[in-house]
Amino acid sequence: MFQNKKIHGLAIVLFSGLLSSNLFAANLEPKPEHALTNRAVVHHLYQHHYSRKYLNDEFSQKVFDRYLKILDNTRSYFTQADINEFLKYKTKLDDSIKTNDLKPGFEIYNRYQDRAIERLNYAINLLKGGMKQFNFDKDESLDLDRENAPWAASTAELDDLWRKRIKNTILNLKLAGKEDKDIIDLLERRYTSQLSRIEQINSEDAFQSYMNAVTHTFDPHTQYMSPRNSENFNINMSLSLQGIGAVLRSENENTIVERLVTGGPADKAGELKPSDKIIGVAQDEGPMEDVIGWRLDEVVDRIRGPKDSIVRLEIITGSGQTEKHKIISITRDEVKLEDRAAQKEIIKVERDGKKHNIGVIDIPAFYSDFEAKNANDPNYRSTTRDTANLIKELKKEGIEGLVIDLRNNGGGSLSEVRDLVGLFIPQGPTVQIRNTRGMTHVLSDQDPDVLYDGPLVVLTNRLSASASEIFAGAIQDYGRGLVLGSQTFGKGTVQTLIPLFRGQMKVTNAKFYRISGESTQHRGVIPDINFPEIYDVDKIGESALEEALPWDKIKPSKYKTFTAINPLLDELKSKHSKRIANNPDFIYLNKQTEFLEELRNDTVVSLNLKTRDQEREATKEKRLKLENERRVAKGMEPLKDISDDEEDVTEEDEEEGNTTADALLEEGGQILLDYVKLTS
Repeated sequence: MFQNKKIHGLAIVLFSGLLSSNLFAANLEPKPEHALTNRAVVHHLYQHHYSRKYLNDEFSQKVFDRYLKILDNTRSYFTQADINEFLKYKTKLDDSIKTNDLKPGFEIYNRYQDRAIERLNYAINLLKGGMKQFNFDKDESLDLDRENAPWAASTAELDDLWRKRIKNTILNLKLAGKEDKDIIDLLERRYTSQLSRIEQINSEDAFQSYMNAVTHTFDPHTQYMSPRNSENFNINMSLSLQGIGAVLRSENENTIVERLVTGGPADKAGELKPSDKIIGVAQDEGPMEDVIGWRLDEVVDRIRGPKDSIVRLEIITGSGQTEKHKIISITRDEVKLEDRAAQKEIIKVERDGKKHNIGVIDIPAFYSDFEAKNANDPNYRSTTRDTANLIKELKKEGIEGLVIDLRNNGGGSLSEVRDLVGLFIPQGPTVQIRNTRGMTHVLSDQDPDVLYDGPLVVLTNRLSASASEIFAGAIQDYGRGLVLGSQTFGKGTVQTLIPLFRGQMKVTNAKFYRISGESTQHRGVIPDINFPEIYDVDKIGESALEEALPWDKIKPSKYKTFTAINPLLDELKSKHSKRIANNPDFIYLNKQTEFLEELRNDTVVSLNLKTRDQEREATKEKRLKLENERRVAKGMEPLKDISDDEEDVTEEDEEEGNTTADALLEEGGQILLDYVKLTS
């Protein structure tokens, strides 16, 4: 969440591994203006960053390690000899940064480019020999998790690693049904394209990579953006009439979906998910362009296009044995306010032969039409205004309880979350914000009126972040309602944008705290009753980010709690546990979570075609078995097959409310009824 202004758009992150067809890249040199920018970056880090870090030898070591990860996170380019040569800088980077000496950073960057060119030339030459270069009957394997692997001892060791990497890619494409000739052609084009892109790399790119090794050592949300990437960052993709509404980032050679803009074209299409890799882009019926190894801004340019036009994306979901290739189509459009607006429904929850009305309000984001508000439009839209109107309608329809659904809500306006909490409590504090000087500001609801005082549940998941966590935390701290679901994202920091004479900075300058005094950083909000976690918490969430600021506590605000919920929690948990013990959807979710965790932890893949195919079929059979156990237990028609490019849920399932997402909402309603019965 940004302070004072809400900034949407695509987070443009440099991918520095773009390579040349030359044997060696032309050496890049720092420009005089880079020294001035370095000075400004360091100044603003000292003046505005929340954590008071000092440029010393310990900091230098972290910058050194961070820089190597930015350039070669998979340890596939540098050799141990390169690293040994760089070690002379490990405790000296702080000194050079203080004196605006950027030569160490550029020296390491230039070496990286040379090594990357060598690797890609090796790959192209290997592929020119065709499929006979690869023995698919040989029993060998590749560990996909190389973040902590030892650096290669020699060029020969790197050659073998790259042979295995290419062989693994070929196996994936073979199992996806591609012909041998097409595979070789595709990979040759891919690596040749990466080589040609070396001409686009300039000293600005090297400088930005080095500066971000410095800024990310303060925290992962603090970032320097070059003039070009600053301009790209400010393009509001979701509202530009030409986007798909996705926030992307670059990781190694891949373009990764970080999150979807709620209500945007990609979100509404329902096929693109966080953590998916985009490996190809095509315009409507045009040819698919392989974009592995492309700069992120180039990928973004391909994804953008005229409103109502179609973009096709080739994506990879999952990883290792869970990896699946698929092609999806998305119609470009703007994100209209009404698409992101709160919406209501009534679900019928059955209990003792009677159906009970439970109101549900789905809040995709904390929004406000600031332009209409500033123009004094009496009917301007906002989360609080829309939710208040929906609550009034639901009360007229005779609901017995209310669910506020914050699943996948990534946050938004601070003032809106304060006002929304105010609909459910008398006046009081809602969130605390602590700045770099240690001063705490409390945002409070000043309205003593309570719009809804009935039974309340807040539903969360791993993608509930920032403002969502403030709302859920406040409701939990007051004891005003039950929080159900899974632990939230855990982002408890505030960023501000600082313009520079060249580019701009995003700097973490404050932290959120619940009214209880606890930070939402890392921990987020832990539900009163947990539901199965469907997302990979090792990859999604603040705790997945290196150098994230720590969790801590400050003095709590003064507030008066409601007393009805806490004494009943144990009994509510007991009733929930008994109910889901025989619930097919919860049984399925728990088994699926365990199964996916096993697959994710198994990062070593076989490079034997027969073994790989057997493992793939075994994974599909396991998925089919789990899904059909659920379907049979619910009296549904079992599936005959689960293909690699299809989801387990059919259109009929969605229409009839037979999805696991519906099951979570249904159980939320059941818990509400438990609470109503215990307090009546």
